[in-house]
Amino acid sequence: MAVFALGDREPSIDPTAFVHPDATVIGSVTIGPESTVWPGAVLRGDYGEIIVGARTSIQDGTVIHATDDHFTRIGDDCVIGHIAHLEGCTVENGSLVGSGSVILHRAVIHSGALVGAGAVVPNDMDVPSGAMALGVPAKIRENTVAPGTFDINVASYVANGKRYRAELRRID
Repeated sequence: MAVFALGDREPSIDPTAFVHPDATVIGSVTIGPESTVWPGAVLRGDYGEIIVGARTSIQDGTVIHATDDHFTRIGDDCVIGHIAHLEGCTVENGSLVGSGSVILHRAVIHSGALVGAGAVVPNDMDVPSGAMALGVPAKIRENTVAPGTFDINVASYVANGKRYRAELRRID
């Protein structure tokens, strides 16, 4: 895996996490227990801090960045879909961020919320717990996501991370 310190900014990756060899982690990035970071994902903590909680999956091609003023925080038990872009935002526990979506500065995705595939969550948007944010720009549909909806997804990625840690090998 490509893990880099930048000056005094150094990643902290829990030993039970799985970071794919083709992912890139730079600077002030914390990755929690049993979390997974898949091929092509870039977590670049060169200006501000990025925190990924426990059992959270960062899918292929996702880009996570932060600014000096706006750190990026992703809670426990989250699924961040393929090719998503998160910058200077907060995604609380148990949330799902769909593939190809964008979440920008100071936006907050509250616990158990869903950001739909391809949605753009603009600066300062607040997505309530149990709501969906859909479209460009995102519009909120409240009370549409039942608690625990993403539990099976989270468990699947934790198991897959363990499988990869045990079985992945390069053959060329």
